[in-house]
Amino acid sequence: MKALLMLENGMTFEGHGFGEERDVACEVVFNSAMCGYPELLTDPSYAGQGVVMTYPMIGNYGICIEDAESCKPWLSAFIVHGVSGLASNFRCDMDLDSYLKNNHIPGMYGIDTRALTRVLRESGTMKGMIAYGDNPDLDQMKKTIEEFRMVSCVPQVSVQNGHVYGDGPVRIALHDYGVKQNIIRCLVQRGCTVKCFAHDCSMEDMLAFKPDGIMLSNGPGDPQANTKAIAELRRIYDYGIPTFGICLGHQLMALSQGFDTYKLKYGHRGINHPVKELASNRVYITSQNHGFVVNAETVDPKKAEVSFVSMNDGSVEGLTYENRRVFTVQFHPEACGGPKDTGFLFDRFLTMIKKGSL
Repeated sequence: MKALLMLENGMTFEGHGFGEERDVACEVVFNSAMCGYPELLTDPSYAGQGVVMTYPMIGNYGICIEDAESCKPWLSAFIVHGVSGLASNFRCDMDLDSYLKNNHIPGMYGIDTRALTRVLRESGTMKGMIAYGDNPDLDQMKKTIEEFRMVSCVPQVSVQNGHVYGDGPVRIALHDYGVKQNIIRCLVQRGCTVKCFAHDCSMEDMLAFKPDGIMLSNGPGDPQANTKAIAELRRIYDYGIPTFGICLGHQLMALSQGFDTYKLKYGHRGINHPVKELASNRVYITSQNHGFVVNAETVDPKKAEVSFVSMNDGSVEGLTYENRRVFTVQFHPEACGGPKDTGFLFDRFLTMIKKGSL
């Protein structure tokens, strides 16, 4: 079936549908990764977004359910240049088209995704809509796009009931804003028992687990919308328990200490983003997926110091707090399908728990 993508600036891109062919409005973003699309599809941080892949051929190794980062795909739409009709991988459970159909995710292929990406880079992230069929109503599409609003998806993707993973001696309370499973795997592999707590849980709920440390997960959307989580993190910081935050968790901890965040023009999404650790002057290649960052100008040097910066635009990629018991990063050290250059940060977290501070 024919498919049409319309952006809020009025530009249109024609292509074909795959997956579940149903009309959808979303925020249109791009990802520059060449691989890792099964993990991307199941990353809760993409909730509410239509993801454009810049790499031209997607789906060639199918879907392996074991690689999923959550129980299902959360993105609103998947937009690619070419979708492979053959899934060649001995671990493959199903092809990409079937996976999207089974999970009711609209897909679109056959458009110039690199031209679309240039538009998003030059004009910034935009709202958009995909409509299927020969003669979509363009006026109605414009109206739908105008009325579309991105709302906080954290309550949707956060765990509703606490789950426990692993049985190691180190107890970690994980504040779940839309956690990727590999964060949990990285902790369990290092001898941790991890219990997930919902996004709106209280400090008392987590402390009742008697944790040795607290993990703040990734998640979707504008961090400033999570007012209850921010208030609880302020209390957690004052309590002084060792804490490690990733992505949205990094932003929420910064907001809890009075720093500010802002939305990037088109975000950082891909697996090839270089960041520099200022203490070692060493550069690491990282996986990233975020549209908001901490405003460096609002970071109080009496409360925290910038530990990592982006080599692309100089934005804040990490903070270490003055009590030396809290550190956070904007990128994903648990990255799958890669790279895993910064996986050592989980070891640093466990060392901090053992010693009491960094």
